[in-house]
Amino acid sequence: MMRLLSLFFAVLLIVPVSAQKKEISQARSDIKNRTNLDKAEASMRSLLNDSANRCNVKIYVTLAEAVRAQYEVANEKMYLKEKYDTVAFFNTVRRMFQAYESLDSVEMLPDRKGRVKVRLRKKNAVYLNRYRRNLYNGGIFFVAKKNYADAFSLFDTYIDCRRQPLFSASPDVESDSLYNSAAFWTVFSGYMLNRPDSTLMYSGLALSDKRYRQRTLIFVADAYLQKRDTVKYVETLRSGFFENKNSKFFFTRLMDYYNSTNRLDSAMSIVNAALSSDGGNPLFLFAKSNLLLNMGEYADCIAISDTLIARNDTVPEVYLNAGVSYMNLALALEKDLKAGKYENKNIIGYYKKALPYMEKYRALAPEDKERWAQSLYNIYLKLNMGRQFEEVTAILKKMRK
Repeated sequence: MMRLLSLFFAVLLIVPVSAQKKEISQARSDIKNRTNLDKAEASMRSLLNDSANRCNVKIYVTLAEAVRAQYEVANEKMYLKEKYDTVAFFNTVRRMFQAYESLDSVEMLPDRKGRVKVRLRKKNAVYLNRYRRNLYNGGIFFVAKKNYADAFSLFDTYIDCRRQPLFSASPDVESDSLYNSAAFWTVFSGYMLNRPDSTLMYSGLALSDKRYRQRTLIFVADAYLQKRDTVKYVETLRSGFFENKNSKFFFTRLMDYYNSTNRLDSAMSIVNAALSSDGGNPLFLFAKSNLLLNMGEYADCIAISDTLIARNDTVPEVYLNAGVSYMNLALALEKDLKAGKYENKNIIGYYKKALPYMEKYRALAPEDKERWAQSLYNIYLKLNMGRQFEEVTAILKKMRK
């Protein structure tokens, strides 16, 4: 009985091994004849799904050769200028590199005696190195097609060659001048895919190249913002700003952050640094007028606003800043009036000065009633402007409904 059971289990073991050999044999025949290559690849991948086959070098060799044959068929069509599927071609390049890298990893595993015999690495590396550039070309192709997922995958595989033992004896792989460019395109692709981790993966390599540094900092800042890493987000913005003080991106986002966190002194240091680089820049001057308004430096805010208006009299917010500054000066005097320090005529003077600014703001931004209606109501009331007061009172009533 025990003998029968032993024979039974032996047969069970033989059947899968026999089927495996048959599949490998069929795949190798298809590879040789350049037929059913996709099926040959699928067959080998199916065998590798079985954990018992994960270290079978023959299967990895056959898989790599199946993908290689697909690549060579497509490459030949391209050379002969015959019709071929460009998308499939570049994705086949990537699969071929990955298949050979997997084969190399399995070859590096020690045998039962602890020995490592890497027999195929050298010739495989020589072969692949001839076509490595196509990984980069494929990435560029997919970027142009706005297929950023495949673009990222190809650039990732291209850059990853540097760390693969398969290419350890290939000096030109390590010194390739296109890695920085490939790294930038992974940053860009990750950004377009809204995948911050992908954006950051090779960002250090992209940042090391002056050609891509400023654009990379923009994408990296966005990635940290998505990851809610405020510290690195601000650090990146500051790096970008101090390296590119005329960049609107870094300046405006730093100002937004410092204003939103009420760090007005930090915001002012950024504004002053920007103005030291370009003292006449209207964006920087307007930002400073906003800061001065928020810091209660009304006279200075008005002075900058008047300078901006003299250059361009069509920007609504500049009039608003000046008008609000004059009104705040009036309100401050009203508080002092109660203490008997000033006469009413000084207060009226500030309201009179605020009037043309607020009316101009209304003319330029008629829909922004929230910011001019109440202010004009107070001005008209203080200046005893009956008709205008009634009009704005009606507007406020409609708003409150």
